[in-house]
Amino acid sequence: MKRARRAAPGPLSVLGLLLLGALPGLWTVLLRREAAAQREPDPEPRSPPGPPPGRWAWGRSPAARGEPGGGGQKTFRALLAVPAAAAGREERGGEGRFAAAASPPAAASPVERGIFWSRELEEQVPPGFAAEEAAAWLSAARAARVASLERGGCGRSSNRLARLSDGSRACVRYGINPEQIQGEALSYHLAGVLGMQERLPPMALALVEARGRQWEPVREELRGSHWAEGAVVSLTRWVDNLTAVVAPAPWGAQAGAGRRLQPLSAGELGGLPPSQLVELVQWSDLILFDYLTANFDRLVSNLFSLQWDPRVMRRATSNLLRAPDGGLVFMDNEAGLVHGYRLLAMWDPYNEPLLRSVCIFREDTARRVAELHRRRSAAAELRRRYRAREPLWARLGFLSERQAELLQARVDFVHRHIAHCRAQAAVL
Repeated sequence: MKRARRAAPGPLSVLGLLLLGALPGLWTVLLRREAAAQREPDPEPRSPPGPPPGRWAWGRSPAARGEPGGGGQKTFRALLAVPAAAAGREERGGEGRFAAAASPPAAASPVERGIFWSRELEEQVPPGFAAEEAAAWLSAARAARVASLERGGCGRSSNRLARLSDGSRACVRYGINPEQIQGEALSYHLAGVLGMQERLPPMALALVEARGRQWEPVREELRGSHWAEGAVVSLTRWVDNLTAVVAPAPWGAQAGAGRRLQPLSAGELGGLPPSQLVELVQWSDLILFDYLTANFDRLVSNLFSLQWDPRVMRRATSNLLRAPDGGLVFMDNEAGLVHGYRLLAMWDPYNEPLLRSVCIFREDTARRVAELHRRRSAAAELRRRYRAREPLWARLGFLSERQAELLQARVDFVHRHIAHCRAQAAVL
């Protein structure tokens, strides 16, 4: 008899057998993973690949964020912008990698306490002629000999450009009358009393003596100058590369619109660029200085000319120039004090409104004015400084008693005006 053959297993039967054989191994793997999960904490969630909209990654450079602009190092500016707590978290292990977008820092106000230029703004004003530099030049100019005299470049035809034996140059001003040279000298030293002498080029007096040591090299030139022997002239340091200055909008535009000047106040400064604010700091000193000296030969003369020239305020301001660093240079002040005080009735209708158009001041200038007002010592302080620093002061003399009274009265007026501006700022 033949034995019956056993049938071969089908494919489904084979797959079932394989699954049954794998079940113990799978069960073991699952048990191990469950045990490991019980021994370890949940993993820390991963940070998203990039900052969400409206946020910025302070610890990443533009290149790391897929943006142009640098390698992977943190920038110094970015580090300064990060709060200390966020920086600490980053050092401890990367928590809080994304900081909320910081609001841009508020721009520092150019005005403090309503009427004073801020210290930060004043620190940006170009230094002008430093006291040590001016003293050194004055000492050298008094000791130097005049090597040559040239026409042109120094104003009136009677003035000369002098080359001194030390290589420097100076404008020699010969006044139409002595009071102009006296006004130049006194204005220079009043600027020192007020703390703004760095805006004026150094100036010394000199005695014209054709046979003297200082002028001997130019004896022939002196004969053609028609200068009187023994006349007192001023030597003012020559400054290269000066450019003309047009009155800024607070005065130029207002004057052109009808000559009714409105006070420059803190509320009108928003949006002005730093360079213009720095210039306005200097203009506030200039206008106050010209009022005290009654100098009509600068912005006041432009205002006067508006009656027949409506565009004059768009032209260069007389006797005011700008140095390459942006500093203003108060030139040719011979109309101040003596000459200006004789003509107050004519020029104060322009000088006084111009002063009233300024309601922001350098704090040091206001402090000095207040001290001169409190002590009633304007003329005394000027006399003391003039006599101590100008060897030839006696040749021209000092202010008359009436002129000294006028100087004090104008100091008092400026002090009252500053007080008025302070009171107005307090109620705004």
